[in-house]
Amino acid sequence: MLKIYPYEELGNHKFGWLDARYHFSFGQYYNPTRHNFGALRVINDDVVKAGAGFDTHPHKDMEIITYVRKGAITHRDSQGNVGRTEAGDVQVMSAGTGIYHSEFNMESEDISLYQIWIFPREKGVKPQWSARTFPREPVNDRLTLLVSGRKADQGTEDGKAALPIHQDAAIYGGRLEEGKVLTHALSDQAYILISEGEVELDGQTLKKGDGAEVTKADHITITAKTNAEILVIEVPD
Repeated sequence: MLKIYPYEELGNHKFGWLDARYHFSFGQYYNPTRHNFGALRVINDDVVKAGAGFDTHPHKDMEIITYVRKGAITHRDSQGNVGRTEAGDVQVMSAGTGIYHSEFNMESEDISLYQIWIFPREKGVKPQWSARTFPREPVNDRLTLLVSGRKADQGTEDGKAALPIHQDAAIYGGRLEEGKVLTHALSDQAYILISEGEVELDGQTLKKGDGAEVTKADHITITAKTNAEILVIEVPD
């Protein structure tokens, strides 16, 4: 089953320095029917102005993934981690027992990114942060495994490259050239994000910024109607 959430119908709030679109209730946006999708708690589609960002603030017991779509974000936290994550790359912060961090756009242009929060399977883990550069070339036969906490991925070549989280979830992503048709096997229910371009999912068209829930399916067929970029977030119920 495929249910589409068009970009224009997402929650929206503009703070001057931040233009945020919300797939689920968050902050000043509240939708009584949209609190989470299984273990997936937050997807914020953010545009951050040049020189602006999120001041130091705390998190606890949450897996927080940032996928940079344009530009770069600079991270600092109370564990002493500092990093700059560029477009196409991913960073993961396991908040665990508690961590303070800031995220700033130190670039000369506005940036765009996805903030993705996933409930952990266990509370009170040691906080950690990591980031990774992933291939920027268009994918051929399969999407790239970016993030995973699933036992099935441990020890595999894809699992070794993926950023770890404390949940039986996985995030795949990739760029597709126009006309590319790809079948992605699903191990769980999934939330799909169209980061760039336009794609067809099982006969339905989605464009940049759209999201979609996929349930009761063991695979999806993705057809790139233009050059496109896609994320597939598989999470347990």
